[in-house]
Amino acid sequence: MSKGRFVILKHDHPFLHWDLMLERDGTLATWRLLHEPVLQTWLPAERLPDHRIAYLDYEGPVSGDRGVVSRVISGSYTCSTGHGDVEEVSLLDNKFAHQGRLRQQPDCAWWFE
Repeated sequence: MSKGRFVILKHDHPFLHWDLMLERDGTLATWRLLHEPVLQTWLPAERLPDHRIAYLDYEGPVSGDRGVVSRVISGSYTCSTGHGDVEEVSLLDNKFAHQGRLRQQPDCAWWFE
């Protein structure tokens, strides 16, 4: 089981998308969500290279003219390996809890419950 902090950032470059970031081993494991996260919905997701830990707290312009990021939700998470290629991820912020499931395969998908 792993745990740490998470953030979902709205990012407007190179097109509008949302970055799901999970703190792991001093970096942020990152997935690009192609649609706004909403409850009870599968979302296409693309695994990106790990990002700097600074994005857990950062909002504003991204260096190199790569747009602007703004925080949608942040808090803590716990993650346990489920069956096969599925990780069970629970997200918790100060307002409400999200239960999520992340499929780590070529056509990644994220489910918000």
